Amino acid sequence: MRILVEAYYNCLRCKNKRVRILTRDGRQYTGTIMDVDYNNVYLRPDARGVVKTSAFYPGFYGNDILTLSLFTLLAIALI
Repeated sequence: MRILVEAYYNCLRCKNKRVRILTRDGRQYTGTIMDVDYNNVYLRPDARGVVKTSAFYPGFYGNDILTLSLFTLLAIALI
């Protein structure tokens, strides 16, 4: 539980900033954190057309928003 709380606050601190996210399965995502809740971080990826929208996020019609579970995050860095 503590890891999820730390991930939540790290993502919240980086909201509206460009980041690189590394997940537990070794994938890397670069983009801007649009929002975060207690379960997910919503990332607008830099690479348009490469990543498909994985969830509906209200207010961002026409933009690809990638939803990542906080549980899958391994590291997050400002870039």
